Amino acid sequence: MGRVTGFIDIPRKKMPARPVEVRIHDWREVYLPYPDMALKDQAARCMDCGIPFCHQGCPLGNLIPDWNDLVYRDRWKAAIERLHATNNFPEFTGRLCPAPCEGSCVLGINSDAVSIKAVEVSIIDRAFDEGWVAPHPPSVRTGKRIAVVGSGPAGLAAAAQLNQAGHWVTVFERADRIGGLLRYGIPEFKLEKRLLDRRLDLMSEEGIIFKTRANVGADVPVAELQDEFHAIVLAGGATRPRDLPVPGRELKGIHFAMEYLTLQNRRCEGEKAPPSTFITAKDKHVVIIGGGDTGADCLGTAHRQGATSVSQLELLPEPPRERAANNPWPLWPNIFRVSGAHEEGGERLYSVATDRFEGNDKGHVTSLHAHHVTMVNTNGRMAFEAVAGTETTIRADLVLLAMGFLGPETGGLLQELDVRMTERGNVWRDKNWMTSVPGVFTAGDMQRGQSLIVWAIAEGRSAARGVDLYLMGESDLPAPLE
Repeated sequence: MGRVTGFIDIPRKKMPARPVEVRIHDWREVYLPYPDMALKDQAARCMDCGIPFCHQGCPLGNLIPDWNDLVYRDRWKAAIERLHATNNFPEFTGRLCPAPCEGSCVLGINSDAVSIKAVEVSIIDRAFDEGWVAPHPPSVRTGKRIAVVGSGPAGLAAAAQLNQAGHWVTVFERADRIGGLLRYGIPEFKLEKRLLDRRLDLMSEEGIIFKTRANVGADVPVAELQDEFHAIVLAGGATRPRDLPVPGRELKGIHFAMEYLTLQNRRCEGEKAPPSTFITAKDKHVVIIGGGDTGADCLGTAHRQGATSVSQLELLPEPPRERAANNPWPLWPNIFRVSGAHEEGGERLYSVATDRFEGNDKGHVTSLHAHHVTMVNTNGRMAFEAVAGTETTIRADLVLLAMGFLGPETGGLLQELDVRMTERGNVWRDKNWMTSVPGVFTAGDMQRGQSLIVWAIAEGRSAARGVDLYLMGESDLPAPLE
């Protein structure tokens, strides 16, 4: 594998990035291409470990040691073939996935893991630059028609796989543009939408039909899809945001993260929303409630909009800098992380619970009252207990709720189909990814709950195999999650 002593001789290096003082003034991607020789060195750190636990860490089962070695040996075309064998959209995962594969890297037991994510995105970017990524429509069509509801990563992956199997696929999206959270939930500085459009153009050339402003269960009757298509894949995501029911929640200036991010993404697409409807952090004291990736996306967006200050609150305690004893390899390392947005500024506050919001006589939020908490074990369950004397007030002209999602919207489509739901409020499915309604399948956050892009793609691929088996009795499509 690569250089036999590479993991000993070569230290891990971060991906190069544009300077903070430059990038916060535009919406272009934060990270820069890795120089070829530096990237070959990083690929050379991949060990001949015998059992590549990175496969276990990746829901897609990406053949990581293979393409690390191919990059080291300058065999880039072979590398993209190996990468595309398991991943339909490496240009997305290479930018957006938190890389659970790196958490499972054998080198990570006592050193810094291999820079898998950097190698992945470099392979696909090189492949596009060289013209190796081209449309490949199927040579034979089965005559079967499939509707995919939702155009996020799960829906797109299912559509791509089913199209390659020779079926006619139509993707329905209720928004005005295709992409789901890739389009409107992920900021431009993490995923420039030209990259999304580039992939969608390829998929269209391969024969996939995209229909926007098509809200199935509202303006598109479910019965119409059941009559027209041989199978349906539900991939609408988990779009119900978690709210914060505390006094003052009704004040103006308190918004869900997706509402905020969507409006800015629309502006980046060239739309000019009326000032009265646009949510901006310019010259405001911003408080973000939620310390995850969505909160970090809000943070980076607020920086670029010109916020006066940004505070990010997290209910959980601050993670350790290194793995704790109860978090051993190869589990995902729950450690303190610094994203590109955090490098740009802002204050991160941990173990903080919000008590209430206060506003001015115009009904607009002006402050947030909170207290510190500690985690306690209550009859085997972890709970949060207030720490006496820690009450604090934070100035807030704009509050963004980024506390995750509760599951799919249950009205309309799901209600009309009358599919079975799980105890957690997600769509139930069997081992072949079919719901309780024959011929209706599901994948991604809609059946799993809020999760990672890599899980969404893996589940879309697996559901596609389930559909293919249902329609044809057999399938040559791979199933990463069998």
